[in-house]
Amino acid sequence: MNGPHVSNYDYAQPGAYFVTICAQNRECVFGEVVQGQMILDGPGQMLESVWRQLPQCYPGVEVDAFAIMPNHVHGIVVLVGAGLVGVGPRACPERPGQPQGVAPTPAISLPDVVHRFKSLTTAKYGRGVHNDGWRPFPGRLWQRNYYEHIMRNENELNRVRQYIVDNPAGWEEDPENPWSPV
Repeated sequence: MNGPHVSNYDYAQPGAYFVTICAQNRECVFGEVVQGQMILDGPGQMLESVWRQLPQCYPGVEVDAFAIMPNHVHGIVVLVGAGLVGVGPRACPERPGQPQGVAPTPAISLPDVVHRFKSLTTAKYGRGVHNDGWRPFPGRLWQRNYYEHIMRNENELNRVRQYIVDNPAGWEEDPENPWSPV
């Protein structure tokens, strides 16, 4: 992971985490910024859909502010609960010898969420290249690592939310912008 990774920190702990994930080689494949507004293309719309579906796919995960930029995404992942998730009512009470409930699974961690987001979006993007004529990506869709930051309090969370909302307006000076003079 890039960024202020905290050694020996349990990234499955409940809390809010700010993540930035960059496209491989900073390729601009998710849309464009026009007059300070992000205009999503097909791949960008797909990213947004996958982000919004994460809580339905993964118990214990909630999503907060999110922004798609031409070559990266910013988002806040919230891990909720503690201990085990996936412990529910008996699934097949009338069938002896069948599973009698959902097996307990360890709580999902931030690296798990990022990995699953990258995997899902890469597979869907690949289908878009073949089925919808999306621009092919160079070998890999995403860079290997990502930036993460642990939100320590409500003020920090609100400041990062505002940064995410304002991000498209600052694209001209963004260091991730390959055409930026910065």
